[in-house]
Amino acid sequence: MKDTFNIDEIIKLVREQEPDRHDLIHALQKCKGGIWSSNGYYRFVDSKNANQTGADWQHDECIVLEQVNKGDIVIDLLKDGRIGGIEFIDLIDK
Repeated sequence: MKDTFNIDEIIKLVREQEPDRHDLIHALQKCKGGIWSSNGYYRFVDSKNANQTGADWQHDECIVLEQVNKGDIVIDLLKDGRIGGIEFIDLIDK
């Protein structure tokens, strides 16, 4: 199932759960042109050769946002401040 999602809802969750993470909010606001790379993962940056020298994808941290009714969300933040992708835990294996 490849539902669309509202980035503004994710930004709202960040503001509620990680209010000091202005960097994350700004990065989410800049997200454009992603694709579903699996049932539960929406990718903004190609993860080919992830974390290898010269690769576009250089992972820095994962931020977990909790949602009671819709399932948790994991945001992959890259070292250059971009969002690599967003994982929707409840959509995995559907």
